Amino acid sequence: MTGLKWSDAEKKIARRAFDAALSRECTAMMAMLKKLAASASKPENIWAIHDYLTEQRKAIDAKYDYRYSQLVFVFASLLREKWIEEQDLEGLGEEKLQAIRLLAFG
Repeated sequence: MTGLKWSDAEKKIARRAFDAALSRECTAMMAMLKKLAASASKPENIWAIHDYLTEQRKAIDAKYDYRYSQLVFVFASLLREKWIEEQDLEGLGEEKLQAIRLLAFG
């Protein structure tokens, strides 16, 4: 996967899909944060919120790697987790799409 060449058009599609997925996941994370904060009734609940945010930060940092050598793996993960749909990747080369589908769904 590291030897794949990305055209300028594919780079734009990849950036758009990547940014959309990150935005969707962060929006879901904010909704959960609001829910946790609204249900916090004791001072120690603050640490549960802190733990949640720390865990989410680590997961986001590990998942969202915008190096072209990693994008096929990133998109496979995002597709499997439903942060993107196949139509978000329309316009990528067939070789890339096949690799993403294979990694995402086996």
